[in-house]
Amino acid sequence: MVSYILTLLITLVLAAFRGPDYKIEAVRYGVIPQFPVAALVVGAPQEEKLDIPLVFWIIRGDDRNILFDCGFYRETWKEMFHVTEYIRPDEAVQLVGLHPAEVTDIILSHAHWDHMGGMDLFPNAAIWIQKAEFEYYVGDAWQKGGQHGGMDPEDLVTLVRRNAGGKLRFIDGDDVEVFPGIRAYTGGRHTFASQYLLVETDPPYVLASDNCYLYRNLKTTSPIPTFTPEDGPANVAALKRMISLAGAPERVIPGHDPLLFEKFPGKDRVVVIRQ
Repeated sequence: MVSYILTLLITLVLAAFRGPDYKIEAVRYGVIPQFPVAALVVGAPQEEKLDIPLVFWIIRGDDRNILFDCGFYRETWKEMFHVTEYIRPDEAVQLVGLHPAEVTDIILSHAHWDHMGGMDLFPNAAIWIQKAEFEYYVGDAWQKGGQHGGMDPEDLVTLVRRNAGGKLRFIDGDDVEVFPGIRAYTGGRHTFASQYLLVETDPPYVLASDNCYLYRNLKTTSPIPTFTPEDGPANVAALKRMISLAGAPERVIPGHDPLLFEKFPGKDRVVVIRQ
């Protein structure tokens, strides 16, 4: 009996040390055909094109169903980018047996249309965003000299309404624990204050979103086009940091690489990054 209790205690301590046991999935909810690679990798040939997936991620734990980004649903963007193979994000989550009302949290990597435009589809979710990202895009971005390309004003109105309704949460800065075993990092400079996630499973994974578009960015240490051209070195430093945090480049998950859906097991639109 004593031996059994001792073994149980050791098991519980080791489980606590390892942290939460998250399942991670990537969901392809659409495709942008023939997207210029030079807009993904600085220095790529101007004539090179690639069909890129539109992706969000599901992180499931014992008591939370977290989306990292949440897609979009407005027709304007679908028509502008000629999106194919589209399925609305609230329908896409049901492919893995998750009802939209069961999504507890949405962590936004950044404020672009294809990453936060689906917030309305998950009414019970708390929205998490970098404080500086929120403040810039509801304010200075729309003033003289500001940058708001890729932003949908309706998405920003939704953020303000979620804030007024007590359903918006700010992540303030770099290397911040959002939930046990999930940390947010800044520095990729895709947008004013874009962020990526470290999921501290065994082994760990980094979900880069658009702070790293393709595996090619990692392999060649070529930056993405950043918030300003001067942010290129910061993005390169972020790519190296992602690899260090994940412990291996293959555990850094880029934001729009079709190879993702070949490297991991899955079916059709969904691949399992960690079971």
